[in-house]
Amino acid sequence: MKETNVTIFTELHMSSKKDSVVKRFNDLILIGVRKGFSDLHFTGGQFLAFRKDGIIYFDKTVRWNHKEIDTLVINILNPRHLQVLRQRWSVDFSMSVSHVRIRVNVFNTTRGLSLAVRLLPGTIPPISRLNLHPSLQQICEIKAGLVLICGSTGCGKTTTIAAIIDEINRTRSAHIITLEDPIEFRFLSKKSFIEQRELGTHIPSFQQGLLDVLREDPDVIVIGELREPETIRLTLNAAESGHLVIASLHATNSEDAIYRINNSFPPEAQEEIRFQIASTLSWVVIQQLVYLERVMFRVPILSILKGTQSVKGVIREGKLPQIENIIHTGKNEGMFTMERYLKEYINERASFIHPSQNFMPSEESASDIIYTSTLLTRDITQNVVYSTPAYNGQVRLGHQKQVHQIPISKDDTHDDLDQDYTIVDDTNLEELIAQIEQLEDT
Repeated sequence: MKETNVTIFTELHMSSKKDSVVKRFNDLILIGVRKGFSDLHFTGGQFLAFRKDGIIYFDKTVRWNHKEIDTLVINILNPRHLQVLRQRWSVDFSMSVSHVRIRVNVFNTTRGLSLAVRLLPGTIPPISRLNLHPSLQQICEIKAGLVLICGSTGCGKTTTIAAIIDEINRTRSAHIITLEDPIEFRFLSKKSFIEQRELGTHIPSFQQGLLDVLREDPDVIVIGELREPETIRLTLNAAESGHLVIASLHATNSEDAIYRINNSFPPEAQEEIRFQIASTLSWVVIQQLVYLERVMFRVPILSILKGTQSVKGVIREGKLPQIENIIHTGKNEGMFTMERYLKEYINERASFIHPSQNFMPSEESASDIIYTSTLLTRDITQNVVYSTPAYNGQVRLGHQKQVHQIPISKDDTHDDLDQDYTIVDDTNLEELIAQIEQLEDT
């Protein structure tokens, strides 16, 4: 048995076996942080598995039974996450354990519920330590426009965006609002004022978050991922209205990124969308992680497209296949194909910082209390109706959904957002006050 396993066994015996499953879970998280583990895996009837330095190990002294796993899940999931788990048989969320930030995925297996726990670094690594091209610092100076950080799952998009946000936070006086799913890195306001909102916890949808955000005096808006057409349309509107908007997107190259945005809409709307993209696009960064033999770990390889006049022109005209040629000829404007990036930056760089130095789990630097207002309860609901103006004058209606928030007693229409946002509620003020008083008494 490996020495690491024995050490865990010894530390766990400092706590009574009768302690609650939540305390045992918390103890394991803290031990994992001290020992430099990146992931922990909990499954009923199986030995605890953990990953260190990229290798999976088992601790044959720690085993959870199926009922303990179920009890743990009930205790760490809030009602919304529990509902998602029951509907989708999996749920992804983040939480803090003794000031350690973790991302948890609960999913169903042949052994019942399993938990995959990623231990996150408490301090956001700066751009200069992520082995990224230093030109990405320029994004932090942009006052308005759309910045897309693209790539496949697990390529480091979230970390790159977090590093950019933290650089803005360190160097500019700005109001930054993030819409995330889930919140992985927590920010401590420095020179900027940062507010983070999580899908399902603070906003019912990215659409409503984007509808609200322009009423919240933002300078920088960060969107976790562009998926739905309504989210994309509102994102373009926000960038067009003079804000810096940073968003992630699954795309393999710059042409693919613009195609994905454009093709999310019906054909009759695509010309209008292309014009919006052309008028707002500032940067498109495609990111991949590639194993570099000479350093024996993965480093990010980038493709960089900038929103120059020639790029904006081919987007307006729908000549997207020409984008790759523009990147090839755009060296003097700071553009890179992945091949040239590898040749001219990666291969010429003398040294790289090992990822373990950036992603070592630690206590998070953001010490703000995570607080949920007592006014926001499951017993007080409002009806939120989205209606998106359709293209060619037709109206397309969105979903009507229940949102657990305080009722709003009047309609509120945001004409200048090119969206109709209507809140309807039949609860009068006396009923609302009575509900709140009843909750406070219980």
